[in-house]
Amino acid sequence: MRRTIMAAGTALLTLAAAASAQQRSASHAQPSWRGRPLSAWVQDLKTAQAPYSRNMAAYAISGMGPAAASAVPALIEALNNPDEVNTVLYPIEVALREIGPAAAAAVPALQKKVDYPNDDVSHMARQALKAITGVEVPKPAN
Repeated sequence: MRRTIMAAGTALLTLAAAASAQQRSASHAQPSWRGRPLSAWVQDLKTAQAPYSRNMAAYAISGMGPAAASAVPALIEALNNPDEVNTVLYPIEVALREIGPAAAAAVPALQKKVDYPNDDVSHMARQALKAITGVEVPKPAN
C-alpha cells in the first residue's frame, strides 16, 4: 500500500513538473506586453472598432521589437487599409521599424506611404524603410 502511494505521488510530481515545463515553454512561444500575448494584440489590430484600440495594439506590437516578426502580415494588411486613420498608420510604421529587417515583406507597403499627405506618416515610413533595409529614403520633393 505504501509503495502504491509513493509511486502515485512520484507520478503526480513527474506530471506536475512536465506540465510546468510545458507551460513555461508555451509562455515563451510568443512575446507579450502588459501580460497579453502578441496574438491578442494582433487580433485587436485586425478587429477593434475604435482607432484608439488599434493604435494601442500597434504600439504594443512595436514594444516587442524583432520578436514580433510574426505580426508583419497583419501590420501590412492594416497599413494597406485605405480607411485606416493617421493615428493608427503612424504606430503601425513604428512597429515595422522596431521589428527591423524581419519586416522586409512590408517594404512595398511602406514605399507607398513615403509620399503620404500626412507628414508624420510619411516621415515614419522613411524611418521604417531605413531600419528594415539599411538605406535612407530621401524626403520627396514637393
